[in-house]
Amino acid sequence: MQRPTANGGPPQHGLQGWHVLAIALGFFGSIFAVNGYFIVAALATHSGVVAEEPYRKGLGYNQRIAADDRQTALNWRADLDIKATGTITLTLHDAADHPIANQRVAVSLGRPTTRAFDRTLALAETAPGIYAGATRELAAGAWIADADIQDPERQDLDYRIRRRLWLTP
Repeated sequence: MQRPTANGGPPQHGLQGWHVLAIALGFFGSIFAVNGYFIVAALATHSGVVAEEPYRKGLGYNQRIAADDRQTALNWRADLDIKATGTITLTLHDAADHPIANQRVAVSLGRPTTRAFDRTLALAETAPGIYAGATRELAAGAWIADADIQDPERQDLDYRIRRRLWLTP
């Protein structure tokens, strides 16, 4: 709508109040629409849950710290070798480089991104301090190996190692 000027001149053209209102409403409306889209997309893709039962895991935190301190005090050396053929070998030595024999060893293998390929196997002692086992062939790529070593005579002894591996074909 054109308005005449106060002195009776020709009507004014250009930016007027309703133009500014439309620009402001359009700007903030687009911001709200984009934010709403991102909120819906974020809630639909990931729930945000990092751990199942985080409260219970939190209660065991001090026990895990104490177990890590006991493991560090043992000063063992554990060498884990995994081949793409599925052969797994674990060698255990103490600080004086003596083999650590008569342990119960279990190894869990899995991909870092999915549990679809997870597998667990018990290793048998083939020589003093050397534990071996085999599973089906492992595909190339990233794997995580968790070895749990327990002394059958001492229930308080639990040694754990975790290795991230990259297997090539």
